[in-house]
Amino acid sequence: MYITTEVTPKVIIGLFLLYLLFQFIRSIRIIPTRTAIVVERFGKYSRTLKPGFHVMLPFIDKAAYILDLREKTISVEPQECFTNDNVKVEVDGVIYISVDDPVKASYGITNFQYAAIQLAQTTTRSVIGTIELDKTFEERDMISGRVVSVLSEVAEAWGITVHRYEVKNIVPPNSVRNAMEKQMTAERERRAMLATAEGVRQSCINDSEGLKTEMINLSEGEKERRINEASGKASAVFSFAKATADSIEKLAFVLKEDSGKEAINMRLSQQYLSNMSKLSNSNTEVILPMDMSKINNVLEGINISEN
Repeated sequence: MYITTEVTPKVIIGLFLLYLLFQFIRSIRIIPTRTAIVVERFGKYSRTLKPGFHVMLPFIDKAAYILDLREKTISVEPQECFTNDNVKVEVDGVIYISVDDPVKASYGITNFQYAAIQLAQTTTRSVIGTIELDKTFEERDMISGRVVSVLSEVAEAWGITVHRYEVKNIVPPNSVRNAMEKQMTAERERRAMLATAEGVRQSCINDSEGLKTEMINLSEGEKERRINEASGKASAVFSFAKATADSIEKLAFVLKEDSGKEAINMRLSQQYLSNMSKLSNSNTEVILPMDMSKINNVLEGINISEN
């Protein structure tokens, strides 16, 4: 039994109509925000479609390139670089770019993303080659700025804008990393020893300053004490001298009076008799230079004469 399939003209026409319908549907484009479509007509650039509703001519217009105008993040794969002191390190990074001119980005270069990555890698290698290993970690901003500067020189021709470039990692060999870790450990220990020595020195200075202040305060206190004692003694001597002078002055004034001499003689006689009475009551042996039986003559001897 044989099965024969014959293509009738109706089938061919139907297929042709479906193809026309498919091409017409493809010619209707709804373009979202921050997207552009580069249209070619008969293989030649025709126009750039911006966000919105657009209808192209079937079989004539072709959407050659569809470009995203948003900022893109492009990873730069790790690469081996040699520093100025001949140490091999592995460096990778990230580029942030966006398309400004869809036409130049489409026809100015075959693949602007790949070209940007290659240019960033070559620039990074050349910059790393001028820096010593110890400074590669400190010069990240300089490396990033140099890559952005080089990419900006070709950005206009490629229709892109290079916003920034960031170095992600700088990885030296394991042997170098071990040596760097030992160096950092030694540096930290040295700083700790210096800090301890500085603390001890400052403590000794503080102790000596405190002892000095204490001695100064003690000497100042001793000085003030002696000054106060001397001032007190001087005041006492002055007061005693003043009292003595006053008493002598009053005694002289009394002696000028008529009854003054008699009063003083009586006072002296009373004191003499009082002292003799104390001596008689004591157990101490006393040798008297005169005859105490003639007491009147003794009293007359201690009286103040008129001359």
